[in-house]
Amino acid sequence: MSDAERPDEAGADLPDETFEGEPRYCSYTEYSAGTGHPDLPRTGEGASGIERRVWDVLYEVEDPEMPVSIVDLGLIYNVYVDSASGEARVDMTLTYTGCPARDYLLSSVERAVESVDGVEDALVNLVWSPEWSVEMVTEEGREALREFGVSI
Repeated sequence: MSDAERPDEAGADLPDETFEGEPRYCSYTEYSAGTGHPDLPRTGEGASGIERRVWDVLYEVEDPEMPVSIVDLGLIYNVYVDSASGEARVDMTLTYTGCPARDYLLSSVERAVESVDGVEDALVNLVWSPEWSVEMVTEEGREALREFGVSI
């Protein structure tokens, strides 16, 4: 929550941060440099079959605030597919815990993964470790952000 959104009086009701319906834009998000993670970002490199198709649809899901794929933002930590049962699990994070687009992104990922031929059930597992940082944005994501006007 930005300082502009904080209630003026102690004890005043906090704004509802749950997401319902259409995405809402953040008025302020503080991104800070981090150390990244040696195994991230994951991009689906080397994936094949159903898992490759899952990665392909994940590239089509964009952050509602910026026209950048969630894969290129480094939000996808892993994809698991059991081709025998058709169960797929996506481990993902958000750029910060209070992201107002949380529900929108989770449902968009779930719908995208369930649309893949061979996937019977999709689970989106929201994780917070390791913490996302701008170092997890792929080079393609950095270029897309620069084209959008965001310096990274």
